[in-house]
Amino acid sequence: MIINTFSYLWKATATDAIAELVDSGYTTFEIPISSPHCWPDEISTAERSATRAKLSEYGAEIRSLNAGGFDLNLASPAASMRRRSIEHIDSVIELAAAWDVPEIVISPGTRRPMISPSLEQVHGWLYDSLDVLIPRAKQAGTRLLFEQTPYCFTPTIETLAHVVRTVHDDSLKIVYDVANAAYIGEDPVASLVSHQESIGLVHISDTGTEIWGHDPIGTGVIDWRALGSAVEATLGVDNVVLEVIREENTLHEFAQALRDLSREGWNLGT
Repeated sequence: MIINTFSYLWKATATDAIAELVDSGYTTFEIPISSPHCWPDEISTAERSATRAKLSEYGAEIRSLNAGGFDLNLASPAASMRRRSIEHIDSVIELAAAWDVPEIVISPGTRRPMISPSLEQVHGWLYDSLDVLIPRAKQAGTRLLFEQTPYCFTPTIETLAHVVRTVHDDSLKIVYDVANAAYIGEDPVASLVSHQESIGLVHISDTGTEIWGHDPIGTGVIDWRALGSAVEATLGVDNVVLEVIREENTLHEFAQALRDLSREGWNLGT
């Protein structure tokens, strides 16, 4: 299982977080791109090489970099804003190439909630951005994974899968976040099974429907036993990212999450 280092966002760099997690037996990671945790402009060429060497020494790997979405909008009406978003993701692609990271998580973008542009316009702006980004990702040996979030203009699996089907390129897939899905009332199990061909990774954590969270396993509305069966029948646990976010007692929270998943019938191997 892949471990997301989001819980370390404000207390450690990605490299230091990985060092602590490796000591606890974890070896595969997703890193959120956020300063000061991990920000491409703040990581020198020498530091990139040092991190790659440490990963090799640890026998660890970074499976994905999560470029984030709050500061970006690939579907902005403003061409200059789209360019800035592309430039940032391009810097993440370069970092992925330096660290041999195969996947980059990105947001499709947002749409103004009042007097909104048409969906046709928003999709057009997004496809313009992808026309630039997909060739760059291919050249770097990475692929892009769209994440569905409650605030983006494609919050459901169906709306996001429509984009992936339209682009029709293996360099663009989905990272399906089950907490984001459950929060808006979508069935994560049915969605994972019905759209498995479009999904590259799965983010797991729990949530309620009143308050959006990335909470410990079993504290929200998700049916973990059914989800475990769906994961085993589709992508497999090696393509699952544990994204329980807790700043306090992080190592305990991760270990407890794995124990809870095991009790729900998940086959986590070693």
